[in-house]
Amino acid sequence: MFTDRIDAGRKLAQELTRYRGEDILVLAIPRGGVQIGFEIARELDAELSLIIAKKLPCPCHPESGFGAIAEDGPPIIRKEASRGIHPKTIQAIIHQQEQEIKRRIQILRGNQPLPAISGRTVILVDEGIAMGSTMQTAIKIIKKHEPEKLIVAAPVGSPESVHALEGMQDVDEVYVLEKPQFFKSIKQAYRHWHTVPDHEVLTLISA
Repeated sequence: MFTDRIDAGRKLAQELTRYRGEDILVLAIPRGGVQIGFEIARELDAELSLIIAKKLPCPCHPESGFGAIAEDGPPIIRKEASRGIHPKTIQAIIHQQEQEIKRRIQILRGNQPLPAISGRTVILVDEGIAMGSTMQTAIKIIKKHEPEKLIVAAPVGSPESVHALEGMQDVDEVYVLEKPQFFKSIKQAYRHWHTVPDHEVLTLISA
């Protein structure tokens, strides 16, 4: 268990020191992944930016998801998780998350495009990996820009989702510190947990 996101980010950063000295871009998924990404970028003396991806939350259980969508690509929808959700409801949730993605690009990234990715080592970071859909959507966006290497990193993840990411041809390495056998949620790995507000993200990005 990690004390908080700072503790998790510092521990994860230590596992990534082999990449220090490369042309590294750390792309964090906001909002929870930004503190993790900040610690990694500081340890590796790397550029830090944001890639915007969002879970598609189940209507009755918002902490669970039936897929994900990122800032520049179609949604990933998991058939088994979306079973029983009316198609109109699915489309409404997709639209809602698309609007939130636009808002985050404007507010958190200053309406700027992604930084240069081609030929660089990209470390894609989030606070944890539950289903893996959010990471997968972000991976697809990054690969369009032809990085030299794509590294996925998170403090905690479900064993099944981590295994699936390790099997993706688009990913060069996966670093996940904790893979609980009885995975319930990402926040179970953190002693202190809070919802990260926009202003905290902006403070870290501008530091």
